[in-house]
Amino acid sequence: MSDNPRARKVADRIQEIVAVMIDRKLKDPRLGMVTVTDVRVTGDLQNATIFYTVLGDEEELRSSGAALESAKGMIRSEVGKQLGLRLTPTVEFMADALPTTARSIEDALIAARMRDSELARIRESAAPAGDPDPYKKPANDDE
Repeated sequence: MSDNPRARKVADRIQEIVAVMIDRKLKDPRLGMVTVTDVRVTGDLQNATIFYTVLGDEEELRSSGAALESAKGMIRSEVGKQLGLRLTPTVEFMADALPTTARSIEDALIAARMRDSELARIRESAAPAGDPDPYKKPANDDE
């Protein structure tokens, strides 16, 4: 999406329209708990990409994606009615990769914490490799 403020306003409005439609108007039994996470509109307002997440497993994601694809025409016509633009943007649905990315980051953080705690445990029982006091001291004149 460009830095066009009008495109951002149109994207926000499309997000609201689609979220309300999913919640109230779509009665497809394949549709699960769908959340519209983001909408990106091209600078010329011709194409809108709608990102969504689904609560559940891969099967629910696939079935909800199929339900959204089958309702694409109805959603586009409702978007066109409510936006009042000269040309209604085409809509494309894409499953948002954010939850899987967040899950992989959380897994990496958990693994890092486990390695840190293991290193701390090893560090507690460690002893210096050489002399107990490895620093040179000035020679004593008494000796």
